[in-house]
Amino acid sequence: MQKQSESLLLLPLLPIFLIGMFPILLIGLLGFFGLAVFGVLLVSVGLTSGLEAHSHFNEEIIVHGFARNAERGVQASDLQQATHFAALLEVAGLALIIAGGVGFYYYG
Repeated sequence: MQKQSESLLLLPLLPIFLIGMFPILLIGLLGFFGLAVFGVLLVSVGLTSGLEAHSHFNEEIIVHGFARNAERGVQASDLQQATHFAALLEVAGLALIIAGGVGFYYYG
């Protein structure tokens, strides 16, 4: 068996590393305050995602008018899935804000 070079993995994994570098540096350099800032950013992404989902749903209703039952079901399902994901992001952000605040209060 030939040994494959592991350097071929560098190119596909580089974007993941660069994206993941920001939160790790933020938490590492700023401590619990950085954790709370990351939580605020996560909450804002959740709110934006929810508002965007509602906007897209309203646009479909206004532009295309009333749809058949099957299409309405798909649109409602997409809206529900997007708002569920947005709510999860908001809850995770609030948890990070609370964890940052508690850590800052006890250890800061």
